[in-house]
Amino acid sequence: MEILVPAFVAVLLAQLFDPPARLAAVLADRFGKAGVTAGLILAHAAGFLAATAGGALIAPGMSPNARTLLLALALVFAGAGGLARTKLADRLTNWRIGSVATAFLGIFILAFGDRSQFLALALAAWSGSPVLAAIGSTVAGGAVGAIAATVGERAWCRWPGRRAAGLGVSALLVVAGAVLAVRALRLS
Repeated sequence: MEILVPAFVAVLLAQLFDPPARLAAVLADRFGKAGVTAGLILAHAAGFLAATAGGALIAPGMSPNARTLLLALALVFAGAGGLARTKLADRLTNWRIGSVATAFLGIFILAFGDRSQFLALALAAWSGSPVLAAIGSTVAGGAVGAIAATVGERAWCRWPGRRAAGLGVSALLVVAGAVLAVRALRLS
């Protein structure tokens, strides 16, 4: 149970400023909340299960320090990735496959290999509990996406202090990663 909360918190922080949440808001404005929320939860579950399965596969071949360093790198990259402004390349306006399928495929494709999934992979490898890492990550990604879908694109993209909060979260992730890296490399 130790990894459930860290996975939830790390992915929650990373997902707050990632494109999948914005895409959920865009799609909810077009299709409605229920179908989009179902599709995004399924997309996050599939993506995080794949990521944590990858973490479980690589963990046995890594030393404890290497697993800690992998987690440190994932945190640093998640923080650094949050510094870049991202916008949606495609709003999926030409997709005519329904709300659940559009949300599932669109969010799965957009999120595949993103910083949240790298965090989930690293957390699964570090903790040795891929199922709990997948659950915590999926709940966090689903919660952020559901909130974005509920409030809609306009409110999601324009909440007060969004840029400052993004910078603060990015800095927090980078610092946490740097501290773990120092420990993994035994520099302290």
